[in-house]
Amino acid sequence: MIEKHPFDDFIPANAKYLLLGSFATKPFPGYEWFYANGRNQFWPILEAVYGRELQTKSAQQQLFRDLHMALSDVILECERHNNSNLDINLKNIVVNNAISDILQNNIIKRIYFSSRFAETLFKRHFKKLYGEVEKIVLPSPSPRYAAMTRQQKVEKYIELMPKL
Repeated sequence: MIEKHPFDDFIPANAKYLLLGSFATKPFPGYEWFYANGRNQFWPILEAVYGRELQTKSAQQQLFRDLHMALSDVILECERHNNSNLDINLKNIVVNNAISDILQNNIIKRIYFSSRFAETLFKRHFKKLYGEVEKIVLPSPSPRYAAMTRQQKVEKYIELMPKL
């Protein structure tokens, strides 16, 4: 079954940064916005990095406005094999071509990727745009990425993410 991304790209005024993930997780209770499947460590990591409570979509969006950071996923549509959130199980991918518009209509200084897979997809499908902007791959916030503890991920995010 083909799934379409459930969220619109988030592009605050004066966006200077862009964070790209791969594709939204399966719907989960309380699922309001990006990275909210309950097990994903993204919002808890950012809470630790920025010292803010990020339990609501409103608070999450406000942080991204304050950071001047747009948020999107590289995949617009795909099939999810084995009903899995794992990137390797995302097939028949249709890329989110709105990313080109985000990069052309904003002065983006840096692109952050929430996984190596997201960066690889971006590099493959947006070759002309790949070399123009600084790119940083963050440690995956997935709990399956166990090469680093959550605290080590927090420390790396503090080092790499923009300051408020």
